[in-house]
Amino acid sequence: MLSKVFSSSILGIDAYPIEIEIDISGGLPGVTIVGLPDTAVKESKDRIKSAIKNSGFSFPIRKLIVNLAPADTKKEGTAFDLPIALGILGAYGQLDKENLKNYCIVGELALDGSVRPIRGALPIASSLGSDATKNLICPHQNAKEAAIVRGVNIFPVKTIKEAINFINGVSSIAPCKLDLEDTLERETCYELDFQDVKSQYLAKRAIEVAVSGSHNILMIGPPGGGKTMLAKRIPTILPDMSLDETIEVTKIHSVAGILSTRDSLVTKRPFRAPHHTISNIALIGGGSFPKPGEVSLAHNGVLFLDELPEFHRDVLEVLRQPLEDATVRISRAVKSISFPSKFMFVCAMNPCPCGYFTDTKHACHCSPHQIQHYRTKISGPLLDRIDIHIEVPSVPYKELSEGLPSEPSSEIRKRVNRVKKNQLERFKNERITSNSQMSQKHIKKYCQLDNESKDFLKMAINELGLSARAYDKILKVSRTIADLDTSDNIKLEHISEAVQYRSLDRQIL
Repeated sequence: MLSKVFSSSILGIDAYPIEIEIDISGGLPGVTIVGLPDTAVKESKDRIKSAIKNSGFSFPIRKLIVNLAPADTKKEGTAFDLPIALGILGAYGQLDKENLKNYCIVGELALDGSVRPIRGALPIASSLGSDATKNLICPHQNAKEAAIVRGVNIFPVKTIKEAINFINGVSSIAPCKLDLEDTLERETCYELDFQDVKSQYLAKRAIEVAVSGSHNILMIGPPGGGKTMLAKRIPTILPDMSLDETIEVTKIHSVAGILSTRDSLVTKRPFRAPHHTISNIALIGGGSFPKPGEVSLAHNGVLFLDELPEFHRDVLEVLRQPLEDATVRISRAVKSISFPSKFMFVCAMNPCPCGYFTDTKHACHCSPHQIQHYRTKISGPLLDRIDIHIEVPSVPYKELSEGLPSEPSSEIRKRVNRVKKNQLERFKNERITSNSQMSQKHIKKYCQLDNESKDFLKMAINELGLSARAYDKILKVSRTIADLDTSDNIKLEHISEAVQYRSLDRQIL
């Protein structure tokens, strides 16, 4: 007695079809699962046996062989519990095995027969869009997530008994529908706001410039100056995500297993702030079954590294590829997997080991050698990928107590949206979307300077000791500042402001 069930598995952030074959034959009773299953798949036979019995059905006391095809690809996770259980019942004659072939089935089983949620429901539903089988039976907690995909019928189930009755035609299940437009139109509200930040006008201006041109930014200042407070509010001024961006971010979070069952879509731009003890794999992604790391979870959002010099040197160095290519490629012996990692890189650090080198209220006890050693923990190639370095001083008591009104995030976002729209129009025939992505060709075309600006930039490089690598960064940031000023040409004031955002390139530091 043989039955077949169609299922799906995740590789990277994409899904691929799995065909499950169940054969019941004579011999010593037992269940053998083949097809390179991992431990979670091998242990499914015990969960399946209890779930079937506790749901009022008979488990065959025969020899069962379960084959997961393609047999040369590793299978992992608990999503095969439900399809294997239904396949066994189909082979044993308790389920219409011909009707079983009309569905792709995923779900984890509890011992009482209830169906638990899985990771990657959205990629699995997306993979069915080009498949002949466009009917998906999945856990009810994953139904809204999977229903994002148009053209696929999503049938949510809570128990294995409900799935059996549905396939046998005893009962019916209405396909889950999701009003995607209504979900996207819901106002994105943030608990945080730039209106909460007292003073720090220069830092807020630098952050607005950074967000407008998608520039990476480094904030330097003493403890308690507000660096983390500023960073956490950056998502509130980022433009709203498009539908494609929303689906892409949701897919990554679904695969990682951090998508809330209450929310079918990730409508807010991600903000990820890993601790400085994070490992290479946790930051960049990987593992025996590669999963997205923090840089991919921050895709289309913000990756914030606080206390940057405290991160391990090798951890910081792995950031260079995603910062340059906006993607992470993880190579294994069998296959290479790519995860998207287009994010705004925001980091913060103290000016010295004690943190008070530039503070007017506290004395710094660090020697010049200690300060230099502390700052050299960040390599030149990594700093080369950070466009803006801004100092964030401590806020005087008078400015904290006055309670003067600050500009809300909604007003800043309006300016950012206008600048972003101008950049999309400017680069519509290019393969880039923001000023920070400009190459030498684009800089020559869009960053023309008048003689006065050229002379000032030459003086800045020679007199202030700015490095050669700072030249292109200054031009890119100047272009963004000019865009905020609604100026077609880069002027002297734009260049001079951009020069102020390169503090770590000065020889005195």
